[in-house]
Amino acid sequence: MGPPAGARGTGEGRRPRTTACFAQARQEATPPPRPLTATPTPLLRLLDANLNRAREGLRVAEDWARFGLDRRDLVEAFKDLRQQLGRCHRPAYRLAGHSAGDVGAGLGHPAQDQRTHPGQVVAANCARAQEALRVLEEFGRGLDPDLASTAARVRYRLYDLEIQLLACQERRHRLAQARLYLITAAVPDLVRVVDQSLQAGLGLLQYRSKQTDDRSRYREAVALRDRCADHGALFVVNDRLDLALAVEADGVHLGQEDLPPEAARRLLGPDRLIGRSTHALDQLEAAVAAGADYTGVGPVHATPTKPGRQPVGFGYLEQAVAAAVRPAYAIGGIDLTTIDAVLATGIFGVAVVRAVMEARDPGAATAALLQRLAAHPRQDP
Repeated sequence: MGPPAGARGTGEGRRPRTTACFAQARQEATPPPRPLTATPTPLLRLLDANLNRAREGLRVAEDWARFGLDRRDLVEAFKDLRQQLGRCHRPAYRLAGHSAGDVGAGLGHPAQDQRTHPGQVVAANCARAQEALRVLEEFGRGLDPDLASTAARVRYRLYDLEIQLLACQERRHRLAQARLYLITAAVPDLVRVVDQSLQAGLGLLQYRSKQTDDRSRYREAVALRDRCADHGALFVVNDRLDLALAVEADGVHLGQEDLPPEAARRLLGPDRLIGRSTHALDQLEAAVAAGADYTGVGPVHATPTKPGRQPVGFGYLEQAVAAAVRPAYAIGGIDLTTIDAVLATGIFGVAVVRAVMEARDPGAATAALLQRLAAHPRQDP
């Protein structure tokens, strides 16, 4: 008998096909998992070995996020994946483990000795975990559906986390090589000036513009970002998180009156750089604790770039060097006549504006500053 009059097409009178119905249908079509007591020991050993392998690979990545990058958000994400797998590591799998009888135990490969950079180690361990997760997914389907589905879910999440982790590593590795930091000023033919500096070896540029409208800022930022990308230099935007995101900058630089680094991190994500201007040791320590990747330290001397800001002198530079856990850039009145005294404190690098922006030959000025930096040993953060 059909549905009541007027019900056709409305769903009334027919049993709804709910999610529970589909789930029940899938359950009925899937054979029940094999009891563990009937599972051959080699299969149990295989699952145990790959659970160990996956969790170990995740732990390597987690520890680099923790100690190498200081990224709490990534640490928490990797820890969650390990915990998910840990809940699936059943006693039967652990008891079946027998490393003494494993024909593959202790086998190595020459490629392992060639991983000299943390990024290589992280990438290799992410790949190791992904391969182990695929094995768990394939062999776990008929035996432990919960393990199989968890392994698939963790594997896909790991793909995203690996990209974030390696992007963090790549940008921070480049930051650790960039001891000269150029901050732009409103000068005629800005792109040409920056181009000359990049050709001379500049590795870090901050776009700072206070006098133009947003449309003009966007056009300039895009042009400068492209030049930096062509030369392998990092491109950072001053203050404006929205502009940094719009042009896909490598990061943003924040003053003391701007958003705190932890708030900016939520918007920028874990892979971009965040810098923070500081004028005293407590501000530097707070910036590092909040997740800043580098700090500006100064102004060392009075400068028209920061009118009214009292210079901090060399005492604060020495404090910053003693507390060095991030790259710190001295800023304020630094040029070829003052840079040697600044670098004698052991500071990691220097940030300049007028020394390059107003130079008759920006490329030559950049090369001269880089030469002075190379003559002073680097204070590793």
